[in-house]
Amino acid sequence: MDALHNAFERHLAQTSPYPIALDVVGADGCYIHTRDGRRYLDLVAGLAVNNTGHRHPKVVQAIKDQCDRYLHVIPYGEFVQAPQVHFAERLAALLPPGLDSVYFVNSGTEANEAAIKLAKRITGRTALVACHKSYHGGTHGSLSITGNEAKKYRNRPLLPDVHFITFNGHAELDRIDTRTAAVIVEPIQGDAGVRVPTMEWMQALRARCTAVGALLVFDEVQTGFGRTGRPFALEHFGVVPDILVLGKALGGGLPMGAFIAAYDRMHLLTHDPVLGHITTFGGHPLPCVAGLAALEVLLDERLPENAAAMGRLFKELLVHPAIHEVRGEGLMLAVDLGDADLVQQVVHGCLEEGVLGFWFLSCPTAFRIAPPLTINSEEVSKACSIILAALDRATGH
Repeated sequence: MDALHNAFERHLAQTSPYPIALDVVGADGCYIHTRDGRRYLDLVAGLAVNNTGHRHPKVVQAIKDQCDRYLHVIPYGEFVQAPQVHFAERLAALLPPGLDSVYFVNSGTEANEAAIKLAKRITGRTALVACHKSYHGGTHGSLSITGNEAKKYRNRPLLPDVHFITFNGHAELDRIDTRTAAVIVEPIQGDAGVRVPTMEWMQALRARCTAVGALLVFDEVQTGFGRTGRPFALEHFGVVPDILVLGKALGGGLPMGAFIAAYDRMHLLTHDPVLGHITTFGGHPLPCVAGLAALEVLLDERLPENAAAMGRLFKELLVHPAIHEVRGEGLMLAVDLGDADLVQQVVHGCLEEGVLGFWFLSCPTAFRIAPPLTINSEEVSKACSIILAALDRATGH
């Protein structure tokens, strides 16, 4: 092991005993390059971050141009900064009415934390409802509304008055009542193994929240920005949330999150107390210009449409006796093998052949397919051939 790998293990805090540990020296488009001269077709996209591909020229140029102007100048909300204003204005124009005031933060989990605060402020209520098998982030508030006990038990006590219902289950909707401040859901569950609800359930959820005065919060940290074949996953269901949470691809490859609501509701954070939510680096000009450039690329290059088409191609090509199901929308897919050990064999087998995949912590029997939305049919075919060959080796077919 060389000095760099030694330092990686010794001085960088680790998240697991078995990091992939690719020694990255470059990335472009759908590929990652390593120090040993290898090139990997990326089916992970930084976990749904690099939707416009690695280092899209327009995103890189926007970052370089902003570096020549200024970087951080003041904590969020005090100065008029064009990168923040233009990005917020563009997002509001793209979203349904009622989602017109944007608060930029630093990550998806921070945006979820702030959404919880805003919902309690708007309603004056304390109870929160989330879904079993959900994932909303690693900070204490976000972890409190995450429906996976394995991620939580070492960190208790967490937020009180949090209740869980079955995702896509009608029988428990009456647990949302007049004590509920907010119901926080992923419109398509990600870490649970890409679970897509029915339109009927989503609309019933919206109707129940409206009936009892609870706010509906959509966590689109992973589903946003074309990943599911639409600019936002909410478009699949004809449902508009009261608060929208964004992250991952929002910053065009740079760290960023946001929560979005109606202006009159968001304005409650400005008084009683002043600075009802505050962040130093939220709305940093670099991720703002990168995010706006990436959003324009997404729309100009019709990447949501490409995601839908390439997702259909993955489903068409990934046929094998060991594959139980390929589920999801667009390029947010789960390949379920029904066996966690087999998943590990396939993921590692693909890595050996130059295809980077990843599993789901909350659904170990499946691996994810979430490449940059710029992937083309030739690259999809190549990836599927390598996946199927790895399955053949692992199963003896």
